[in-house]
Amino acid sequence: MRLVFLGPPGSGKGTQAKKLAEKLGIPHISLGDILRDEVHQETGIGKRIKEIMNAGRLVPDEITIALTQHRIEQADCQLGFILDGFPRSWAQATALDAMVKQLKIELNAVVYFHITEDQVVERLSGRRSCKNCGAVYHVTFNPPKVAGKCDRCGENLFQRADDEEKAIRTRFEVYEMQTKPLIEHYRKMGKLVELDAGKTITEVYEKLIKLVENG
Repeated sequence: MRLVFLGPPGSGKGTQAKKLAEKLGIPHISLGDILRDEVHQETGIGKRIKEIMNAGRLVPDEITIALTQHRIEQADCQLGFILDGFPRSWAQATALDAMVKQLKIELNAVVYFHITEDQVVERLSGRRSCKNCGAVYHVTFNPPKVAGKCDRCGENLFQRADDEEKAIRTRFEVYEMQTKPLIEHYRKMGKLVELDAGKTITEVYEKLIKLVENG
């Protein structure tokens, strides 16, 4: 089973990818995780990525494409994989088409996690993080026992700058603009499946399982 998960920040695609990948016994390939790993290991590419991200710029397609291709060529991807966070641009989608053709494999489906802007704002603006231990809470869905305090270490919680409403709406608009051509591309290919990502984690997961079973 080879799947691509598309969806804006806050759509829950990462959570669902982890759950489904574990059930199917195939890798969950998160582009964000790959980039962070390169930075953490301080590889040549990782150092370049760090400089780009520290400057507030997007990592170029040439890097994300090369890293993704290298990952899906690994032995553990022979039986399938779930791509999360790639492709995000037309150039990346075109490159993925070429990769699939070169490797003589086929994508089973491209799952689009559809969610409204207001739902994304509700989910992300309520997140609170602990600088000390990294724990993450949500004021509505997963509140700490004591408001504003971390359950683990007792430190004060804070709201990340990119979880403020204005920043969230900007991220959502940018994603929608970049992704719309991709959605139409995969729809024309007959690969697109849309899921209502505004439902609960359990409800969305049950729909994913049905998709896999019917695929």
